[in-house]
Amino acid sequence: MGYSLLIFTNMNQGIKHIEIAVSDLQKSLIFYDTFFTTIGWQKVERNGFICGNIKVYLKQWDYSRGNTLGARHICFWAEDRAMVDRVGEYVKSTRVKMIRGPLIVPEYSPDYYTVDFYDPDGYMLEVAHTPDKD
Repeated sequence: MGYSLLIFTNMNQGIKHIEIAVSDLQKSLIFYDTFFTTIGWQKVERNGFICGNIKVYLKQWDYSRGNTLGARHICFWAEDRAMVDRVGEYVKSTRVKMIRGPLIVPEYSPDYYTVDFYDPDGYMLEVAHTPDKD
């Protein structure tokens, strides 16, 4: 059974921002600039991207200071299957590893359409569309 996290963009609740630690900011910006444009997010500042009230930004991190535990992956909402397919094509054009998809995962919901992959540092990302949840 799959679980979903609903993110409310009400000014009084929800997620304000997500920081993604990266080993090489320049290398990651090359990847994420195209990724976020593909899923309809806008670039803000040098290292940030925004959709509604939610901001994701990249921060170069010195991993010699030690690894930390955190979220296993981030799933971005796709407005339609075509967006998932565009992300899949983009990921195939890069040197990052595709995990699965684009494909339907019926154990999550009958029309759950997803693509899962790693960013340049090996962080797991997902883009999914579920039409019955629109």
